[in-house]
Amino acid sequence: MNYEKNTIYITGISRANSTDPITIMYNGFFLGLIINIDNGEIIDITCNAISNVTSDFIKSILVGYNLISDLDHMINEINNRFLGTAQKALIVALKDVHNKFLMEKKKISK
Repeated sequence: MNYEKNTIYITGISRANSTDPITIMYNGFFLGLIINIDNGEIIDITCNAISNVTSDFIKSILVGYNLISDLDHMINEINNRFLGTAQKALIVALKDVHNKFLMEKKKISK
């Protein structure tokens, strides 16, 4: 897939539960977002979930949201729909991406 020139890729990292297969296999949870730098829209995601179904499901939750204004909505949707053992790790990684995006936006606006 090709992405527009106004998109950026940012990763967030967190630790999953020690018994979670993600932690056993990868030693942590990773979330990568392709974001429209102009308006904050999430265009695509990747993560190191064990199964493609899990990655696809997380993608279905996050794609289309605005990383700047919809963080609380995304967290609520994760809490209501993603009941996997990596739920908290996903939220922490999403907040990490959110913070990195806001810092990048500040750098760009200077």
